[in-house]
Amino acid sequence: MKGLIRVIRYYKTFEGKTREIKEYVPQCWINCTSPTEEEIEYLISNFSLDPEFARSALDEEESSHVDREDENVLMIVDSPIVNKAGRNFTYYTMPLSIIITPENIITISIKENSIIEEFSESLIRNVRIEEKNRFALQIMLRMAGKYLQYLKQINKITERVEEKLKKTMKNDELMQFLEIEKSLVYFSASLRSIRGMIGKIRRGKYINLSEEEHDLIEDLSIEFTQAQEMSEIYMSILSSTMDAFSSVISNNLNVVMKILASITLILSLPTIISGIYGMNNPDIPLMEYWWAPAIMMVVSVFGAWAILKKKNML
Repeated sequence: MKGLIRVIRYYKTFEGKTREIKEYVPQCWINCTSPTEEEIEYLISNFSLDPEFARSALDEEESSHVDREDENVLMIVDSPIVNKAGRNFTYYTMPLSIIITPENIITISIKENSIIEEFSESLIRNVRIEEKNRFALQIMLRMAGKYLQYLKQINKITERVEEKLKKTMKNDELMQFLEIEKSLVYFSASLRSIRGMIGKIRRGKYINLSEEEHDLIEDLSIEFTQAQEMSEIYMSILSSTMDAFSSVISNNLNVVMKILASITLILSLPTIISGIYGMNNPDIPLMEYWWAPAIMMVVSVFGAWAILKKKNML
């Protein structure tokens, strides 16, 4: 039991603020981060959880959904996560399991989650853990705010990378564009499944909602709809921007290849002339004059340069 305390933590609300308590009491919030199999078994046996409910959040590919088994309700929600690697940021989603039982509310996540940390550190106001449905919806509402926050960050990063690409075409910026596009795809897919889950909760099939909780559901629907629309707009803009830069890169390559071909043509003329007069054939006109091939080389080079310049080949 003592070995589990570091991973499984208990919280209660005191005067509107969340405080950690040393041991379990009814109507508390049980938070479990990066659980081992032993800790999962502890939750299953001590809180009468369905094994599938307890292990759902451990599957990184689990999509957002809501389910009910007897009196226990499971909500799997894809939570937005950001990782910083040097000067670059990587955005992705990770499933967060919220299990509502008659006695408690339980959250399980594979890794540390900034949203859960905000609640555990009492950074969110007006929290009442004993009102389990309301508390679960508050977690989701804060999650919607995180999506919007990260989407705004992604948009700023996109603008910054775009400015760099206007000055110089480097692979690093292009790869960062690809990472941003991948993040937006993750966000868009997750937000779509979350909205479907909210629709099921709103119909009251899984949770009996009070009037206040119905208002929270409406706020959730608006926030997640806005987040999904933003992700799709940013993804469309990013796709158009990448297509535009791809066209610019292709055009620049064509210009370079055109110039190189023209230079090659110009330089080949003196080579041809020197090759002809290098055969020492007396039948070649002006063979006896050493300056004749030199003049021909100069005239051919400038003549070819003038013709190519007129045709915008240089």
